Amino acid sequence: MKENEFSLITPEIQRLADLSAVHFTIDPSLYGKYDVKRGLRDINGKGVLVGLTEISEVCATKRDGDQIIPADGELFYRGYNVKDIIAGLGPDNHFGFEESAFLLIFGKLPTVAELKEFTSLLSFYRSLPTSFVRDIIMKAPSHDMMNTLARSVLTLYSYDNKADDISLPNVLRQCMQMISLFPLLSVYGYQAYRHYHDGESLFIHKPLAELSTAETILHILRPDSSYTPLEAKLLDIALILHMEHGGGNNSTFTTHLVSSSGTDTYSVIAASIGSLKGPRHGGANIKVVQMFEDMKENLKDWKDEDEVRAYLKAVLNREAFDHAGLIYGMGHAVYSLSDPRARIFRSYVERLSIEKGFTDEFALYAMVERLAPKVISDERKIYKGVSPNVDFYSGFVYRMLGLPLELYTPIFAIARIAGWSAHRLEEIAYNSRIMRPAYMSVSNRREYIPMSERAGEL
Repeated sequence: MKENEFSLITPEIQRLADLSAVHFTIDPSLYGKYDVKRGLRDINGKGVLVGLTEISEVCATKRDGDQIIPADGELFYRGYNVKDIIAGLGPDNHFGFEESAFLLIFGKLPTVAELKEFTSLLSFYRSLPTSFVRDIIMKAPSHDMMNTLARSVLTLYSYDNKADDISLPNVLRQCMQMISLFPLLSVYGYQAYRHYHDGESLFIHKPLAELSTAETILHILRPDSSYTPLEAKLLDIALILHMEHGGGNNSTFTTHLVSSSGTDTYSVIAASIGSLKGPRHGGANIKVVQMFEDMKENLKDWKDEDEVRAYLKAVLNREAFDHAGLIYGMGHAVYSLSDPRARIFRSYVERLSIEKGFTDEFALYAMVERLAPKVISDERKIYKGVSPNVDFYSGFVYRMLGLPLELYTPIFAIARIAGWSAHRLEEIAYNSRIMRPAYMSVSNRREYIPMSERAGEL
């Protein structure tokens, strides 16, 4: 296939890029000299405090006398431990994503009547504007579903008569609509892509009012709309664990940042989607799956600890996989001893691996979980503990569920839109100042040179 000329890196562009690169170098030592927190966090992973929130709390330390020491991670939604929220779903086996979304947005656990009203509204909103699928989603489908999702969100602006109204009731209405519509926008976008680019049959299943968000995803994705109770349950738990993670994660901070400008909800959420797409954020679970696929291709014996350890060492030394020097799924910017989401997820993952016949692969994941922290400790100078993060197992879960790789990050977005919504509402309700952080210039002052006296650089 002939390459699109629009996308070519021409010799002229390469030459200009080389020129610009010379002037995009900052001495790393200057960050220490001026006490600049790269990545808005210190060397131990503690984030720079830029705001206050009541929506969630990420805990990775505890106080011992006058000292702050690392501790097993905990995650709280509106003061409730997320492990207790998930444990509370057990007896009657009901789905929890909608209940947790209500908690994040309204600050309380819903009664039966309140949850029924909330889910009824979500079902009511789970319908796209007339011809939206044909005119928007089916036109020029992208190979990346996150870009498709962002485009769809921005286009919904045109269908909203009160798109720029940022009053609390109107923003709440917009947020609830997007919580409801994200599964449709994501899955339909994928169906359009695989039809037009891969020549596959096109399935556009209508959502059913009585289904939960997790069930809806499986219903509209699979050709026969079938799924087992355990599949739906595990996907629901994945959505709960991914829906919120404090105000400081990159995409949620984007929500606060862009909301502070006073812009519309659709622009805010599209910006947050762009953040989540990044491989250092929502796209990390894809890298985990790809790393394990590469591992399985290159290992002679998955059960040989020495061989697995050697592979992990090679990854760290940029000699294997993508040569980035990262063991994906290990480590977190905040957590050190453990990521509570990974701990919660693990037991359910093991159950699904038995149901789906993936026990050998689960054993490999478990071995890497055990070996990787020691390998990283031996090969790297680290300032805090390293443990599996939620991405370590989530990609494996999605693979066992038969979800296409293209939907891994959109499913993250389907979950996180609940958290983004809560944070947008919080920003609108409590803050009235545009965010304007500072950057220190470290460039030298120079005298202006007339054009006739300039030396050529091209």
